[in-house]
Amino acid sequence: MLTRIRGSRLIDPELPRDANQPGGVSDLWFRDDTIVEPPKETTTPDVDIDATGCVTMAGGIDLHTHIGGGKVSLARMLLQDQMPPWREAIPRGETSPASSEFLPAASVTASRYLDMGYTTCLEPAVIPCNARSAHAEMADVRGLDTGGYCLLGNDDVLLQLIAEKAEQPIINAYVAWMVTATRCLAVKVVNPGGINAFKFNQRSFDVDTPHPKTGVTPGQIIRVLSRAVHEIGLVHPLHVHCSNLGVPGNIASTLATIEAADGYPIHLTHAQFHCYGTEGPFKFSSASSQLVEAMQKHPNVTIDVGQIQFGQTVTISADAMHQYDNIKHASPRKSVLVDIECEAGCGVVPFRYRRRQFVHSLQWAIGLELFLTVNDPARVFLTTDHPNGGPFTAYPHLLALLSDRTLRDTALSEIDADAAASSSLKGIDRQYTLNDIATMTRAAPAKILGLHDRGSLAPGRIADVVVYRTQDQIEQMCRTPEMVFKSGKLIREKGDSYNSNDNTSSDRTLTADLHQHGFDFDRKEVAQFRSRYSENGTIAMDRLWITEEEMETVLGSRLHPTGMRTPSGEGSP
Repeated sequence: MLTRIRGSRLIDPELPRDANQPGGVSDLWFRDDTIVEPPKETTTPDVDIDATGCVTMAGGIDLHTHIGGGKVSLARMLLQDQMPPWREAIPRGETSPASSEFLPAASVTASRYLDMGYTTCLEPAVIPCNARSAHAEMADVRGLDTGGYCLLGNDDVLLQLIAEKAEQPIINAYVAWMVTATRCLAVKVVNPGGINAFKFNQRSFDVDTPHPKTGVTPGQIIRVLSRAVHEIGLVHPLHVHCSNLGVPGNIASTLATIEAADGYPIHLTHAQFHCYGTEGPFKFSSASSQLVEAMQKHPNVTIDVGQIQFGQTVTISADAMHQYDNIKHASPRKSVLVDIECEAGCGVVPFRYRRRQFVHSLQWAIGLELFLTVNDPARVFLTTDHPNGGPFTAYPHLLALLSDRTLRDTALSEIDADAAASSSLKGIDRQYTLNDIATMTRAAPAKILGLHDRGSLAPGRIADVVVYRTQDQIEQMCRTPEMVFKSGKLIREKGDSYNSNDNTSSDRTLTADLHQHGFDFDRKEVAQFRSRYSENGTIAMDRLWITEEEMETVLGSRLHPTGMRTPSGEGSP
């Protein structure tokens, strides 16, 4: 099947500059599920789509959104009195029983992402002992390609290895085995060492604080993990949830975390929550300028923002230490706190962000400051840390705020006056262009994740294609695309489902295949890991291993190897 989309403006930073200029139009061709070069000779396509007056982008990629795993299930159980009856859930419609805005069912999550033109989403916290459940839940997010980040850095085995000063190749082998076993794409660390220390009654933990049992510091964990991720060949840098989330003055911990990486690539997630000073009458201030300055000095650092949205949501995190502190702020007044095996923890705390509350208003402003003062849109990524800062459905509104200073100033005037006065947001003139948006939500996420088969409209890429009707209001434009193609199949048309019974056959789980790229596991090393794991856990380490056959026949998704660097240092095709 040969398809042509004609007469639209192609927005893609990887295409020749002329194709991205206002008024410039081009045709986009794709055969079956792959974008192809325009035919050199006159050719009649099987499907010919007139997209005059539209802009066309690659499918959106969300590199940090909580859409699978035990924490999401715990949140739904905790808030079942507020949630709709899941057994009656249907995918679409304002009257759907599954229309919870901040914690939708899996099928509704997929529908809402596709409605905005997103085709790939990554779950950033897959605990190894719960990886099967996480992949099974993500497989129910039908119509999207998904993947996960393996959660390490608080497990007893790794902490023991670091405490014993194990050689880096040993640690590399352990990290590689865990990523491969859990069929993940990258490595995540949450409050390095702090979740484990919480189990020993530690209630605060900074970057240079020794663990009460092992003596290991978060700085050491960051150092060995960032190096391990780089040396085993993963494209995505170590994905870091820093120490002291939400604590006034935590910018010092964030800057210390950057230094601890020793120049290895590092990605700081939901950076807004780690960007606070202690100035002013409320002893709470924006430290966004300090983080931006640090990023200018350290080109190895990227961030996603974790922008908050006003209203009800629920916070879900492996950071049990700081979720314990947040229990007193729960709204409604209930919460769940869980210790998980020897690996991590989990805290679920419902929360409401209030527009006229100083701290919440300043958090909102800090996120926008980061978006607008990090000059390179390839180093700052659009996230709300769904659902922690708010639902991902806020993305069109956030893009409007970034693209329209007048709208931003109006929103600033509606928040707490003291917070607005203490923010630098009023003096920022920058407005995002469509090319900036395509970079931040398509090209850059694909590059940093090693997903070199998507994120662009260049020939050879997967035909994940979104057509937007050009409008003055970016929010409305991005909220309801004219058409969404997933792997070359039209699955959304003007907000309505299309070919809904045939749009999931190409769903894939994106995974890093270290075996395929020459990483061999030493039997003696694996035997050592197996012995250590049995001393600390209640299940055998080998039970963590998910086979390719199990992924497809039991969990319901096909593996798609990607996310690895070639020997030259480039991402794998």
